[in-house]
Amino acid sequence: MAGHESHYIMPRASFDAPVKILIVVSPYYKDIADNMVSGAIAEIEASGGTYDLIQVPGALEIPTAIAIADRASNFDGYVALGCVIRGETTHYDTVCNDSSRAIQLMGLQGLCIGNAILTVENRAQAEVRADPADQNKGGGAAAAALHLVALARKWGAQTKGVGFKAPSEAIKIAAADSGADNGSSTV
Repeated sequence: MAGHESHYIMPRASFDAPVKILIVVSPYYKDIADNMVSGAIAEIEASGGTYDLIQVPGALEIPTAIAIADRASNFDGYVALGCVIRGETTHYDTVCNDSSRAIQLMGLQGLCIGNAILTVENRAQAEVRADPADQNKGGGAAAAALHLVALARKWGAQTKGVGFKAPSEAIKIAAADSGADNGSSTV
């Protein structure tokens, strides 16, 4: 059983404009998932944000659902919630490593994701980590996503005077038919 050492918790992120978060949960262990969802919702609402909640069958589907939502919707950030308890086979290692790796790669591409896919040895460890009155990993994942959204908004608003990135309005995309006949043809 993990100890309850104290650690620093950052102040809650604050926003000038509303934040919309997608919570993606695998309810494979429903009671554990429900506790994590409660913690995540409480944190999002405390920051003044709104959320949508979707369920997927297992932890491996969580990153795929986030990627689909990122392409097809307008969420500011994402909260990944699930639980993987070690069993008798190496499937545990595959699920833990692959779901974590996929979420990390999406984060490195700029998505704001708080990850609370619990990877534990037994149910008792999961229950302590999921409980909003105990370790509250769901709330912690929501807080992480919110902090990343705040950071993205802070730096995303900067378009002048920093680095070599051109302002978005300076980027032009050529139209297929520009009206000029330059002797080239399109296929």
